[in-house]
Amino acid sequence: MDTFEDLGFAKIDHHRKKRKGFPEVIYCAGKTPEQIAKIAKKIAQKKHAVLATRADKKSFLAVKKTLPKAKYYAEANIIIIGQLKKIPKGTVAIVSAGTSDQKVAEEAAVTAEFLGLKVTRFYDVGVAGIHRLTQNINKINKNRIIIVVAGMEGALPSVVGGLVDKPIIAVPTSVGYGSSFKGLSALLTMMNSCAPGVAVVNIDNGFGSAVMSYSILRSMASSPSPSGRGGKRG
Repeated sequence: MDTFEDLGFAKIDHHRKKRKGFPEVIYCAGKTPEQIAKIAKKIAQKKHAVLATRADKKSFLAVKKTLPKAKYYAEANIIIIGQLKKIPKGTVAIVSAGTSDQKVAEEAAVTAEFLGLKVTRFYDVGVAGIHRLTQNINKINKNRIIIVVAGMEGALPSVVGGLVDKPIIAVPTSVGYGSSFKGLSALLTMMNSCAPGVAVVNIDNGFGSAVMSYSILRSMASSPSPSGRGGKRG
């Protein structure tokens, strides 16, 4: 297999699936619909599933002309063709503070599902009405990884971190009033969390949180079992 393909405006990394377990993902911001469609076609021709993030409707229509099976997830701004093989016991909870954070939460959720993970959503359970969180905390803690998405002051991951025994990936969002500084306030709060076991990705990076979850769970699925017989590969 060729390691990459040069289209002039882009060099597609066809070797990424061998290295990472999933094919190159198209980041649509800054690309024309025509460029996105050409990249998607070339990835699909290699029999790879296609994931395109930060995509608008115009980009989706351009891709669908070439690849009729393309699906558009408007809330997540994602185009998908196909799906990766499911990972055994690859369960992820997506917990969001408010409805305004849902676009980033959906980017994480749709990406995780594309990567073969089972996703459970717990939306609008922020600290301003903390009873909404506590009523769901046992269900949240049944998942292997918990992605927590929050804007404003970004306190939710710390609260969840004090109540569960699972790894948490915190996603700050750019949602909030003036002093939230477009997500910087939430980012700093999460990075300074007093709850152990909380890792943080960049502002609005739902995609990154899903890929990190996939990497962890895929590694667990492929690691040798305690008996030395080896686990299943995701």
